[in-house]
Amino acid sequence: MESWNHSLKVEAIHGERLQSLEQAKVHVFDYIEVYYNRNRLHSTLGYLSPEAFELSYFA
Repeated sequence: MESWNHSLKVEAIHGERLQSLEQAKVHVFDYIEVYYNRNRLHSTLGYLSPEAFELSYFA
């Protein structure tokens, strides 16, 4: 969990100037659902994205 929190802070939040809580929520949601779950490669999944891993696992 600490590794994931670090990734979120470094890759999504650090340096961003968010104007409201709603904007922060949208930004974090986009990071998780669009980038982290679909595009980011994970070493524990054989350097596949979670989406690609699921497709190959259930195919």
